Amino acid sequence: MKYYLSSFEIGKEGKKLTSLCPHGKIGYIPNARDFISINLERRENRNKKDMSLLNDLGLMVALIDLRDYFGRQDALRKKLKELGAIFISGGNVFILRQAMKLSGLDIILKELQNDVNFLYAGYSAGGCVLAQSLKGMDIVDSLDTPYDEQKEIIWEGLEFVDFRFIPHWHSDHPESEDIEKEVEYCKQNNIPYRTLKDGEVLIIE
Repeated sequence: MKYYLSSFEIGKEGKKLTSLCPHGKIGYIPNARDFISINLERRENRNKKDMSLLNDLGLMVALIDLRDYFGRQDALRKKLKELGAIFISGGNVFILRQAMKLSGLDIILKELQNDVNFLYAGYSAGGCVLAQSLKGMDIVDSLDTPYDEQKEIIWEGLEFVDFRFIPHWHSDHPESEDIEKEVEYCKQNNIPYRTLKDGEVLIIE
């Protein structure tokens, strides 16, 4: 599996993102924004902007709402294999992790780990969820549980990387102040981490 992890939105390596997509297609997953008290208009506008940015790169974008796949893991597996790439939006890492479990996306991604062509891309929460553990990320993200099927917080990350992905570092972003607190948490608990400023991208091939 290849990784394209941006601090915010597409970042400065859009051409590279396009080249990493094996079929010129990508699935856009917006569920990190399924807050209990979500502003629906704001979420819709953000989804449209993210998808438009991907379209502008020449990619064919398919919206994948994980809520449509809760309890339908086989259908989601088939969809992802057809696309060959996903792009996960920012938002709340705890909500995203819950949606991944309920849809079986976490299991599917582990199956795809050894697929050298599959691309996992995203920004903010989409990168944070790859860590070994989500403990301490509540410094930045609220412990939100919007799904009736999953009312317990999941503290285990996907465990795909051996460091913590920390976006919005020293950036003009509402979360940047709390990000500094999370960096201190990592230092105090000897957690390896990588900080990215908005615009920066971490690529792992």
